[in-house]
Amino acid sequence: MINIPNCVTFFRLLLIPVFIILFYIQFDGAHMWAAGVFALAAGTDWLDGFLARTLKQTTPFGAFLDPVADKVMVAAALIIIVEDYNTPWVTIPALVMIGREIIISALREWMAEIGQRAQVAVSWMGKWKTTIQMVALTGLIWQYNMYMIWASYVFLYVATILTLYSAYDYLRAAWGDLTRPA
Repeated sequence: MINIPNCVTFFRLLLIPVFIILFYIQFDGAHMWAAGVFALAAGTDWLDGFLARTLKQTTPFGAFLDPVADKVMVAAALIIIVEDYNTPWVTIPALVMIGREIIISALREWMAEIGQRAQVAVSWMGKWKTTIQMVALTGLIWQYNMYMIWASYVFLYVATILTLYSAYDYLRAAWGDLTRPA
């Protein structure tokens, strides 16, 4: 259970309150530091998976903990930016993203119960969605200038489109099982 990739995932979880606190502390550069910590945490998402595969240290606990850490980190960032920007242009995409995570998590759990979990395994579309989402959130947390904010809005909407498409893709893959008579 305790191995290098799982330690990296735990580290990501520990970074969540750090970036939240940095975001709300009032000092010059606070948002930059918060965005940096968030970006570091986002990078550990790639690192823990790479290490698990390279070191052959994949574990059921790591497979469980990694997506939990990702979802908590993204939800925390979405909540922060929804509160900070206080606009439907951020709130609606955030709601779509959080709603999709709840729906797909429930779908994966149900598909696992019926022995069909592989049909809704993580896809490359989901990986692209996550990457673009992390870039958008980093920029919206940092708020360096209006160009960064507007570019981050664009990335946020691209991530929202990919979020909807990947949800559709997962639901389509499971549709036969969802609509099968009981």
